[in-house]
Amino acid sequence: MKLTAKGQATRQRIIEGAASYLRGDGAASVTLDDIRAITGTSKGQIFHYFPDGKEELFLAVARFEAGRVLSDQQPHLSALTSWAAWERWRDSVVARYRAQGRNCPLGVLMGQLNTTPGAHEVIGTLLDRWQSELREGVAEMQEAGLVRSTVDADRASAALIAGIQGGVQVLRSTGSVTHLEAALDLVIDYLRG
Repeated sequence: MKLTAKGQATRQRIIEGAASYLRGDGAASVTLDDIRAITGTSKGQIFHYFPDGKEELFLAVARFEAGRVLSDQQPHLSALTSWAAWERWRDSVVARYRAQGRNCPLGVLMGQLNTTPGAHEVIGTLLDRWQSELREGVAEMQEAGLVRSTVDADRASAALIAGIQGGVQVLRSTGSVTHLEAALDLVIDYLRG
């Protein structure tokens, strides 16, 4: 469907409003009426922009949230070529999660949106892209002689993602970034050798 600039803005406002609501507490059983109320849109507008209803809207939210996970880490994620760059990336990840608190985009993807048809593919693509970016950073550090050649770049990048998500899950329960910081610091220390 081709949308005007105003139509694109309205569609995006609905997606962002739904995403914000889903990131909040108690949004496990969200309805289209909830989304309509919080975004100030009519039922006709919802179905105009999302003809297949809730599943289509939730898939759009999944794509939006997946994009946020990676864009929130830029420009640092794409520039992991020195230890200072790794520290900037680490600090940006911690600062971002500290600022958003319990409201994690990936948590929404893996939680509330996980049963939405197509969401598994969105999550898989996100994790593959994220791991690829981290793997490239480790490989560049290996080429520069800053990380041991025996380090498996793919496993190290997978460990970073798992550590981040584990730390974020604890953050969502406790409000503390301590576990997130510990996970990042330990894997980066491992890379430093």
